Order: sequence, then C-alpha cells, then structure tokens
Amino acid sequence: MRARNLKYSLAISLVAAVLAAGSPAGAQQRSFDLPWAPTVDRFYQQRGEQPLWLADGEAIDLLLTTLERAPLDGLSTGPQLAADARAALEATRWGGRAEVAEAERLLSAAWVLYVQALRRPVDGIIFADPKLKPSVPAATAILADAAKSRSLAQHVRETATVNPFYAQLRDGFWQDLAFLGESTRSMRANLDRARILPAAGRAVVVDLATQRLFMLQDGQVVDEMRVIVGKPDMATPLMAGTVSAITFNPYWNVPVDLAQKNIAPNVLRHGPKWLSDKGYEVLASWNEPAEVIDPATVDWQAVADRKVEVRVRQKPGHHNQMGGLKIAFPNELGIFLHDTPERELFNQSQRALSSGCVRLEDAKRLGRWLLKGREPEPLNGRPESPLALPENVPVYLTYLTAQPRADGSLAMVADIYGLDGDPGGSRVAGAAN
Repeated sequence: MRARNLKYSLAISLVAAVLAAGSPAGAQQRSFDLPWAPTVDRFYQQRGEQPLWLADGEAIDLLLTTLERAPLDGLSTGPQLAADARAALEATRWGGRAEVAEAERLLSAAWVLYVQALRRPVDGIIFADPKLKPSVPAATAILADAAKSRSLAQHVRETATVNPFYAQLRDGFWQDLAFLGESTRSMRANLDRARILPAAGRAVVVDLATQRLFMLQDGQVVDEMRVIVGKPDMATPLMAGTVSAITFNPYWNVPVDLAQKNIAPNVLRHGPKWLSDKGYEVLASWNEPAEVIDPATVDWQAVADRKVEVRVRQKPGHHNQMGGLKIAFPNELGIFLHDTPERELFNQSQRALSSGCVRLEDAKRLGRWLLKGREPEPLNGRPESPLALPENVPVYLTYLTAQPRADGSLAMVADIYGLDGDPGGSRVAGAAN
C-alpha cells in the first residue's frame, strides 16, 4: 500500500529536514526516497497492515501531546508533526484503507523521530564508561519495541518520561514557556544534562551546581548528602563513569601543579622535615611500584619555579586529604569521590572549594549504601586496600541549575561554572583534592 497523501508527505519532509541535518537537498526528497520511509513501510507490511496506533486511542493522545511539547526534548518540528497527524487522523473518519495507512505511517514516523531526538548525543559530558553514553536507536528497533509492548500507551508514557527528574524539569520549563514564548539556553542545557540520568537501577548523582550528592534507586532519591566540588577556576568536569570498588587507606597523589604551588614553597620555608610532619613522601616516578627517595635530593626551588616536576604523595593517616576512603571510577582525569578531614567546610552554603575531585560529607554512609548495607571497613590495614562492590554502580557528575519545587515550578540556582551560557562547554580539572 504505497499511497501517500499530502499531509503525510509534508510531515515526511519535516522529518527528513531534521535527519538531513538541515540539508536543503535532503528536505526536498520524495518520501519514498528517504532512508527510513521503507523501514516504516516494511514494518506495516510485516504486520499485514494491522494498525498499531489506531488500535490504542490513549497512545495517540499521549503521542500528540508529547509532540506538541517536543521542542523541549530537542525535536523542534514536533508541534507541526502533531498538527499533521491530527489532520491525517481526521481523514480516516471518511476515508478508507489508504487513509488509515497514511495516519499509521505518519504516527510511527513521528514516534521514531521523537525517540531518536531523546537519545541524541550530549555535548560537554565526558563518558568515562562508554556504556553509559546514549546512542541513537535505529528506526527498526524503535518500532519493534513499540509493537511488542503490552500497552502502547504505557510505552509512550515511560519512554517520554525519560527519568523522574527529567520529567519534573520539563514540566516546570513548559510552564515557563507560557510566559517566555521560547526556550532559553539554560532550559536546553539543563534538560540535556538531566536526560542522560538513569531511570532504573542504582546510581550516584553528584550535582555540581547545588553541591549535593544523591543516591538513586530506579530514578528516586533514597538518600543525599552535601559535597565539596571544584573551584570555578578548577571546575569538576561533567562526567559519567562506573564504580566497582571502594578503596580504604588511600594515598593522595598530589597533582603536579599543587606540588609546585603549595608543597615546594613550604619545603623551601620549613625544610624537608615539613614533608614528613605532614605525612608526605617523594617518589622517583609515576610508575608503580615507585621508589621512595630522599626529599633533600630534590631541587625544590626548581619545582617552585615550574622547571621541574616531582611526584609527591601523602601517606594514609589523619593528615591525608583523602580521609579514610575513596570511591574511584576509571577516567583519564583522575577525578574521584573521597572522604576528607576538613569537616567544617560542609557548613558553608557555597562549597565549590576543591581542586577538582568531590569531597564527601559522609563517605562511610555512601560506602554502606554502595555495599548494600555492609559496613565499609577495610579487610586489612594496608594502604590502598580495595573492597569490591556487590554490583557496579554508575556515577554521574552533572550540573543542574534548575531545581523542581513541590508546586511544580522551578528554582534557579547560581551558575557557578558559567556553563548555561555555553551548553556544549565544559571546564576540565586534573586530579586533585
């Protein structure tokens, strides 16, 4: 059944325009020349032209409402697609099999484009674990998932929700649109960051904007705490990774720039004994294992002048900036979550105070949650003593300057890193405390 009415062809052109990344030539293609149009046709041919959408009026209503709000999800043509779909549905009232086929194909094509918009790549976020990076699903997979769902309406609702926080945020911004008339950079940036958060399973989310950490179970907050994040000039990067273990009695490897700015001047002022008093030792290299060397053999003036790099680490103990444990996930920047002896800093309202890593208000409480109730205690007293988690847990370092209120409105918090004006930007800090 290859008939195409005008409304369907116009809608197809809108879809093509987006998929062709704004290419005028792509927007002018005929519907049956588009790469995904045959996919939609094959889908219905394999179903024997059995309706998917027209068999579920609730699903149609949900889809149309979703399309009308779709610019907030990144699909600018959503409202026009909704209007064309309504016209195609109206035509089925007096039409025949051809009109039903046109309406069905239009609804399915619109759904494909919407889901692909939701799953588009996110700029400005480092995916230390590639498995956490969103990927755009193929049209065949999207249609197959819709067809096998027990309830198409529930499938549309759950897919469009993305995750509970994203849904709340989008609802709040939808209210704002009634006054603003168009979306802002801040809206788009916050929604982009929120939509990659998980809707299922266990996860840790660190919101750098509010300096708070959230423990999530199936998208719902089960516990939270204050954290300390990177200073604006040493901002904690937006990142997603996976934690597999807790490390007790950690060393703190001092970043090279801090060794130059802080360690070297103190050694020059107080002598090498200052290092041992503070629990520091100097190592011959960054390789493991590395030989501990006599600090008197180091040209500390050259270090202070940034002419020489030296590896300094702090041994486990009460001085250690890592505290009693760290929660690391593989990443090239050496960013991790950790305990801290500087408890008084958590009383400050603005806690962008570290050199890049995330300091935890209650590291043991987070450790206990990651261990599913087991007390986070080291198996031995050795430095860098790891304890595997019962299951891997994703960690998201995000930045949400919009926060939902109980009444559905949004509260805006300070854009401490200046990222809302440049949604694709990201400041990166190296390994630090």
